[in-house]
Amino acid sequence: MLIDDTDRRILRQMLAEPGLPTATLAERAGVTAATCWRRIAALREDGVIRGEEAVIDWRKLGWEVEVSLRFTLDKTNPRAFDEFLEAARAVPEVLEIQTFLGRTDVRLNVVARDMPHYQDIYRSRILTLPHIADTDALMLIATIKDTAGVAL
Repeated sequence: MLIDDTDRRILRQMLAEPGLPTATLAERAGVTAATCWRRIAALREDGVIRGEEAVIDWRKLGWEVEVSLRFTLDKTNPRAFDEFLEAARAVPEVLEIQTFLGRTDVRLNVVARDMPHYQDIYRSRILTLPHIADTDALMLIATIKDTAGVAL
């Protein structure tokens, strides 16, 4: 799909302040509410807008520890990726799963209430995932930039 300046203005406003009512979004983008509604519907239909989601601050809900775990898998088994990913999806504390080309095959973003809880998750649920050849952990200290998009 080819998007124009009007679509870009609408998308910029949606990224800047998710959840705006269509009328407010239209006003800020400089279009009528009907035009805005039609444009958003077309952007959704074409897959540019894939959905809207709540962004939860897990720390405010008592989940104080966030760790990014990077894995290299033992790829001697042709189903290593599929079996690892299937098992990782079943761990409730895994918020995000990404796959890569390069030294790291898979990255899991894991949350826990505190360090003892993380240690329990790591020992009982993470280390038991299949086909792990190597792992590395990065504990989140602070998020400096968190954005869902690029300049439109």
